[in-house]
Amino acid sequence: MAKYLVIVESPAKVKTIKKFLGSNYEVMASNGHVRDLPKSQLGIDVENDYEPKYITIRGKGDILAGLRKAAKKADKVYLATDPDREGEAISWHLSKALKLDEKKMRRITFNEITKTAVKASIKEARDIDMNLVDAQQTRRMLDRMVGYRISPVLWAKVKRGLSAGRVQSVALRIIGDREDEINAFIPEEYWTLDAEFAVKGEKKPLIAKFYGNKNKKMSIGSREELDKILAGLEGASYEVAEVKKSERTKKPPLPFTTSTLQQEASKVLNFSTQKTMRLAQQLYEGIDIKGNGTVGVITYLRTDSTRISEEAESAAHEYITSQYGPEYTLTQEKKDDKKKKIQDAHEAIRPTDISRTPASLKESLSRDQFRLYQLIWKRFTASRMQNAKYETTSVKIKGGEYYFTMAASKLKFDGFMAVYVQEDEEKTENSFLAKGLDESTELSFQGFHEQQHFTQPPAHYTEATLVKALEELGIGRPSTYAPTITTIIARRYVAKENKNLYMTELGEVVNNIMKKSFPSIVDVYFTATMEELLDSVGEGLVQWKTVIRNFYPDLEDAVQTAEKELEEVKIEDEVTDVICDLCGRNMVIKYGPHGKFLACPGFPDCRNTKPYLEKIGVPCPVCGKDVVLRRSKKGRRYYGCENNPECEFMSWQKPSKEKCPNCGGYMLEKGNKIVCADEHCGFVMIRKKDEVEQEA
Repeated sequence: MAKYLVIVESPAKVKTIKKFLGSNYEVMASNGHVRDLPKSQLGIDVENDYEPKYITIRGKGDILAGLRKAAKKADKVYLATDPDREGEAISWHLSKALKLDEKKMRRITFNEITKTAVKASIKEARDIDMNLVDAQQTRRMLDRMVGYRISPVLWAKVKRGLSAGRVQSVALRIIGDREDEINAFIPEEYWTLDAEFAVKGEKKPLIAKFYGNKNKKMSIGSREELDKILAGLEGASYEVAEVKKSERTKKPPLPFTTSTLQQEASKVLNFSTQKTMRLAQQLYEGIDIKGNGTVGVITYLRTDSTRISEEAESAAHEYITSQYGPEYTLTQEKKDDKKKKIQDAHEAIRPTDISRTPASLKESLSRDQFRLYQLIWKRFTASRMQNAKYETTSVKIKGGEYYFTMAASKLKFDGFMAVYVQEDEEKTENSFLAKGLDESTELSFQGFHEQQHFTQPPAHYTEATLVKALEELGIGRPSTYAPTITTIIARRYVAKENKNLYMTELGEVVNNIMKKSFPSIVDVYFTATMEELLDSVGEGLVQWKTVIRNFYPDLEDAVQTAEKELEEVKIEDEVTDVICDLCGRNMVIKYGPHGKFLACPGFPDCRNTKPYLEKIGVPCPVCGKDVVLRRSKKGRRYYGCENNPECEFMSWQKPSKEKCPNCGGYMLEKGNKIVCADEHCGFVMIRKKDEVEQEA
């Protein structure tokens, strides 16, 4: 009969860990959290020094009964939930729900589900770390306070099931601020000038870029500036003024953290953050490998750390030396000096066994599991390899008083690039490497290539760039990025189109209310400071109740003020002059997941609805009919003609009534300016102050 009971979170781990530990051990799963705050109320006793009121989660009664029975029979109970703050809290909740005797209860953690790691964890069993439990408890209570106190205000004032969140509302604001930047962006003109030369003995021409004069680099801002430079170069002779040869090294990447894995999987594999985490969880919990049974093939997936264990380091050293040669093996460990917050001294995400190549696992993995494992394996292997080395040549060519430059690089030693090339790997500037080019080389001028360009607005956030921004700003932690992004998309505050994230009308309404009534909740620096406080609780430097006591009264004041002052935000049904063609009533404007629509006020007797076309008081520049505000299928706002599809006019930016005095074309509103829609015209004028104030 089993003497020891091991409790894990996921049923997927049970069979694997049982196999590793043998017949003396019973392994059972809690299926995640077993206790939580009640859904029907705040669940925090504000009057009694913010004591949380935990209850058994619905549906977990039978699981707890089974665990309680097994725990009574066992000599010792090992709580083997995940090795992070959340896992520590689940272990603590289990100890309370099962009323475990402290003398026979121990906490164990393993960073990978392998026989060695699981057996070693038993030898290193410890007490529950109450600092980590308190950090998770504080986070849960703060999230509950924000969600349960602010969401009802939004519900009451805007008339539908909206929600606010401590991290999600900040993420929404970050997306909104970027959209404001994009909308206010005015392109600036610039030109590039390339010179083409023939070199004796070379088949390909040499292309050099305009640099400037002897004293400084010059940018070309207009056609007039370009013409002036071209006039100065008329009839000029060209000579090689300088040739510099040097060596450049490119360092291998660091192994993956949760954040960098989500970013790279999004860029390279086009996976959403949610999909990446789901697949990584499967690879961590165990894959059925032919001949080996179920084995965890990667280490724990929620980590801020780029640290690697000594065992993994030496295994990588041996593997790379045998497969690629000693010259490819990294001699000293790479460190990320920039990282300040290393969560729970975890390792980076890596394969549990480097000799388990992606090719050897291909038959045991699904297509997407294979692609993610391959990415992790290649990144880790590359991180333990030598720098890549390039031989670079830079050339300066003089023509009159101006200089042109060209640079070329040739890979001398591939190093880590034998295994892994990043998605955003820079392209070689020029494949033409000037063999034997020196100051005496004769150049035959062939002509100029001139091109007009316009500066581009900041890019819309994608899931990958939003994760990067959240990490850099210190908002949330690795485990929160995927659920945060999933929530704002599921709530239809944000629409995802072709990887880009766009604010919907619903998102704008919520974001504006949050900025007006709860500025500290959506303040990036306030939220980042709160994350640091939570980390301090986890380190035992700050008492968890101190954080709660300082947070709640301010939140409560803001909620009460909003309840009094937000009356004007309440959106009533606006009656229109559109007649319902089923019952003859005047239709009203309603709000749905994709924005406004027309509905019959006779609902539920009459269920007639129509699209709502909101006129903006501007005639269509193509056909003269009204321009209306429209929504894409996913909720992104744009401006189109009411006569669509006969008239195909559309614009992402709001058109203006003003005609361009320069070219006669239509103009667009961008922040406090009006600009010509034709970038080549480039006319800009300041909007009237009262118009801007009316919109605000």
